[in-house]
Amino acid sequence: MSALSVAIAGPRVYTRAAQRHALAACFLGWTLDAFDFFILVFMMDRVAADFRVTKAAIVATLTATLALRQVGAVVFGVLADRYGRRRPLMANVVYFSLIEFGCGFAPNYTVFLVLRSLYGIGMGGEWGVGASLAMEVAPPKWRGVLSGVVQSGYSIGYLLAAVCARLVLPAWGWRPMFWLGGVPALLALYIRMRVPESEAWRQNRAPTTGAILRTVAGHGGSLAYLVVLMTLMMFLSHGTQDLYPDFLKTTHALPEGTVSSIAILFNMGAVLGAIVFGQFSEAGRRRSMIAALGLSLAVIPLWAFGHNVALLALGAFLMQAGVQGAWGVIPAHLNELAPDAARGLMPGLAYQLGILLAAPTNTIQYALAGRLGYPRALALYEAVVIVALAATLLLGSERRGRSFSAASPG
Repeated sequence: MSALSVAIAGPRVYTRAAQRHALAACFLGWTLDAFDFFILVFMMDRVAADFRVTKAAIVATLTATLALRQVGAVVFGVLADRYGRRRPLMANVVYFSLIEFGCGFAPNYTVFLVLRSLYGIGMGGEWGVGASLAMEVAPPKWRGVLSGVVQSGYSIGYLLAAVCARLVLPAWGWRPMFWLGGVPALLALYIRMRVPESEAWRQNRAPTTGAILRTVAGHGGSLAYLVVLMTLMMFLSHGTQDLYPDFLKTTHALPEGTVSSIAILFNMGAVLGAIVFGQFSEAGRRRSMIAALGLSLAVIPLWAFGHNVALLALGAFLMQAGVQGAWGVIPAHLNELAPDAARGLMPGLAYQLGILLAAPTNTIQYALAGRLGYPRALALYEAVVIVALAATLLLGSERRGRSFSAASPG
């Protein structure tokens, strides 16, 4: 564990405990944010029935959440580059927790849609701020595996949502599922008491908000490439996760308990893939991501066309090991490619502009399923995405192991 202690230029030194607290806060923030998003995918039928709308209308609320995330990326990203990582991260956690809690009290579909849209702003702000803090605290030689750990919080959040869908939903209904989403607000207290500010931010702090925006504008070509990359990454993840529980229910008539069990299993695969391919990325960020994509492409037949529960579960486990294996590299890769003065904004902005462009994923897949059937729609959609994503990675670059601060070791 001594490798996790790194001296930073100036009077302050990161202790191992301080580093663990910073990484834990970033991991937990992303975990709880993902939990708040994914609980809806397990109960679309129930919510639609309660509000007397079609299931397609509930799918549209997922799209609205994804579409508003770039607003949060800009707002919280600029705050993080101007005023530090800790305070914007605390504000973000409180914001998305309160909005999620309010969803459980929505009296009708219109209010629910508005709240899920506002929640997207909070979800969009968390990743960029948290990832920049985590990667700035992590020593370069540990950055790959810790990138995978931080990103695996997304899968842990999905897994927790699946557990609650199995234990809470049948007994208490859908509204308490959202009330649980208010619990993450307590994380702000932990951040306030335990998490250090980023010394890399202190060393590279931009003097004004305008300077931050000019820095991003000066790297417009890099930003454009990252937006394309992240759009395809969003097609990959949301295209393999969001509607998969509904696919299992609709196509295979699996009960809610079985669906949640498969979701728990494939999120275990996702966590494993994120950490393993994150560690592999120390030999090359893009190489590791392409290898993970190869795994996902190879298991599409099992994932989409498995004819029994065992094959579907195996396919889902391996699919998410590959999908989140590629995703596990993203926090390190994007932060290494970002300019120092805009590291809070640019990776998160690219991430969330990608989700804006990919926001119709669920609606497109659901429409394709109506024409081609769920299995063919899922398989065709993701095969095209994986090939396009691998080509995009081959055309890109990387800055593996670059230093973020003056005294950070290589």
